[in-house]
Amino acid sequence: MEKKKFKEQVETIREAFGYINRFRNETFVIKINSSLITHPSFPILIADLVLLHRMGIRIILVPGAKQRINEILDTYNIGYEFVKGIRITQPEAVPFIKMASFDVSNKVMTLLAENNTNAIIGNWVKARSIGVRNGTDYKFSGIVDSIKTDIIMKILDERMVPIFPNIGWSATGKPYNISSNELAMSISKELNAAKLFFLTDFGGIPADRFKLTPDTVVTGEGIISQLTVEQAGSLIDQNPSQVRGITMELLSLGYNACRGNVRRVHIVDGRAEGMLLKEIFSNRGFGTMIYSNQHENIRKMTYNDIPFVMSIMEDAIDEDILVSRSPDSLKEKLDDFVVYEVDGTIHGCGALHRYPGKTAEVAGSAVDSSYTNLGTGKKILSYLIETATKAKIKKVFVLTTQSSDWFQSIGFKEGKIEDLPAERKKTYNKKRKSRVLIYTISKARRGKIIGSE
Repeated sequence: MEKKKFKEQVETIREAFGYINRFRNETFVIKINSSLITHPSFPILIADLVLLHRMGIRIILVPGAKQRINEILDTYNIGYEFVKGIRITQPEAVPFIKMASFDVSNKVMTLLAENNTNAIIGNWVKARSIGVRNGTDYKFSGIVDSIKTDIIMKILDERMVPIFPNIGWSATGKPYNISSNELAMSISKELNAAKLFFLTDFGGIPADRFKLTPDTVVTGEGIISQLTVEQAGSLIDQNPSQVRGITMELLSLGYNACRGNVRRVHIVDGRAEGMLLKEIFSNRGFGTMIYSNQHENIRKMTYNDIPFVMSIMEDAIDEDILVSRSPDSLKEKLDDFVVYEVDGTIHGCGALHRYPGKTAEVAGSAVDSSYTNLGTGKKILSYLIETATKAKIKKVFVLTTQSSDWFQSIGFKEGKIEDLPAERKKTYNKKRKSRVLIYTISKARRGKIIGSE
């Protein structure tokens, strides 16, 4: 097997084992889009959920029923309409909506049973009427008032999977049709879930529909990869025209969930086989993630990081982008190096070597292949430049053979060997013929993020 491919497979296995240990006994709330219930790959999705359950993850399912509700109402010639994305539930529609909701939940429970997994459907949601909004009476459509969390916790402790129909009951026993998306968000907040998943039939949030901030991470496929709570809030505020779309609805619900102590919200394509497992057991997401805890950080390298940094550098050394380094040489420069870490796994590195005369060198920068298109290199460089700025360094240089265009796009200018500090001139490798690029930290540039000018 090709060495690089083998290495990637090994890293994937390591990541998976790390996440298995981390998520054991954690609670995941999973909302399943109604269109997925009839999708050919749905039985495989259920099998993946069972696999998570057997790993010790506490699973709560909220199956959407919109498609099934529409089918049943159409069959019995009962009209319906939506206002601002909310169904107006007429009194005569309520029995049929209950039928559709429990029909979908029963289908999910049947598939779980076929996979030898116990589940239970229950009336654990207290709801109240939406009432009249802006002159529209929503009839028997309701909103979540509270969740019977004590019962849910007992069910989870018994190693069973709770399934929530999108029906809530008032204190007097009156049934209300509630949004399964909002229900999933409410459950995740009430139970302090580690993760809330929205399994959709379109994938993550497409970037081309929104006005984005400069620091928004977008994949090569045009999907917004990840958002902090603050970034999600800004995206909502800056795109008021998107307020009625499904993507904005999920973005808003994810934002509210994270503000309510849910650690992460994932919006992923439930049609793609294995996508849920990839999203959970890989720290390179495939949909859109909103997170409230610190998903990524750049920190000082430690002695224990050296083998992993050596591994990340290996590909760049093979391609003659970096010069070879020994573990001892990294140990000697331990204080100069930083690493880019995601969920305990290192995906990038870089160093800032200081010289007399308020000058420093950026060196040893490398990013693993799964993170090269996510702006990781720019984040590391920005961190190093900010470090240099705080140290009152005025000039940062880099020696590069193949990355000069990238550095110049960020603001580095061409220099000469004569511009290097005397100590660095002595060690310059004339056979390698690296180009000298210089970044000047003027007063006007201090404090700015690289690439934002």
